[in-house]
Amino acid sequence: MKRVNKILISIGILFAITASAIYYCNQQITQSANARLYNSVTNIPYKKTGLLLGTGKYLKNGIINPYYQYRINATIALFNAQKIKYLIISGDNSTVDYNEPAMMRLDLMQAGIDSTVIYLDYAGFRTFDSMIRVKEIFGQTDVTIISQQFHNERAIFIAQKEQIEAIGFNAQDVPLHADLKVKTREKLARVKVFVDYIFQTKPKFLGEKINIPA
Repeated sequence: MKRVNKILISIGILFAITASAIYYCNQQITQSANARLYNSVTNIPYKKTGLLLGTGKYLKNGIINPYYQYRINATIALFNAQKIKYLIISGDNSTVDYNEPAMMRLDLMQAGIDSTVIYLDYAGFRTFDSMIRVKEIFGQTDVTIISQQFHNERAIFIAQKEQIEAIGFNAQDVPLHADLKVKTREKLARVKVFVDYIFQTKPKFLGEKINIPA
């Protein structure tokens, strides 16, 4: 019986530590984005470069991923309002058949965005990689990040760590009940950011620099 009690106590302590870590990391990242998030193209300031964070176009059931579509819509709105001049699309291209940046560029071009102002970052496997690469590869230290609010908050936190002046333009979100899995994964991703910096994690790839005009 004593052994069982010790096990239960250990489990309780581990749970408390885990819950506290998740809460702390979540609060720190949310607070880092205070006054740096925008929902309206009317209020958001102009920045030369936008950074669109990639995601897959289709869900497993074959329908269009709403996160994807809402990010495309938000990017088009920024261009139409002349709030960005150039765009970097950073996403996963880990296999021949999966290319987030190219798919997003195609949809933006079909919406009338000039391909010459779009730059593709094929090695944005994680948000962590995307934020470091926007500075190290593309030479940008002042950007508008385009994604859903929860994602923008984490990206802004990383940007601050990397001495990047960043604001976020919030694409329309997906209701919590419609995608609880994504929101739960985000809580753990926020803890992973702190782990990355503790262990001085580096992006999977860097490579040659890409020049974006003034």
